[in-house]
Amino acid sequence: MSRMEWLRLFFPEHLRSFPQRRNVRTGLRTVHILTTGVLLGGHIFNQPADILQLWLLAAIASGLLLMLTDLHASVTILFEFRGLVAVLKIALVCLVPFFWEQRVFLLIVVLIIGAVSSHMSGKIRHRRLLFSQCDEISYSRD
Repeated sequence: MSRMEWLRLFFPEHLRSFPQRRNVRTGLRTVHILTTGVLLGGHIFNQPADILQLWLLAAIASGLLLMLTDLHASVTILFEFRGLVAVLKIALVCLVPFFWEQRVFLLIVVLIIGAVSSHMSGKIRHRRLLFSQCDEISYSRD
């Protein structure tokens, strides 16, 4: 493959989609909110780690699947506000094992960042913060 073909694979001219994308993402988002809510609540109420482990795995899986649906459309998300926010949230969750006593605070910060950023206008969420001088990709709603 040529360099341009590789670039178009990761950064297509138009976002890729798949049948029922909107419904799939709505279902994944619902599962993700449920699992992360139970996980945070479990930590707030000091539930045993073995109970929380399944909820943690479900939260990770649903979040990963959501990110993969975005990456399928285009890797450009990683340079946009929403993608950088997702990376920040992942980094904060990864700090939990190292700052165990602050885990509730860290998870609440992740929840607040997610709630605020997901309700910003699309103009802000889709703003490219890195490599903004690159050609814009035409975005269509789900």
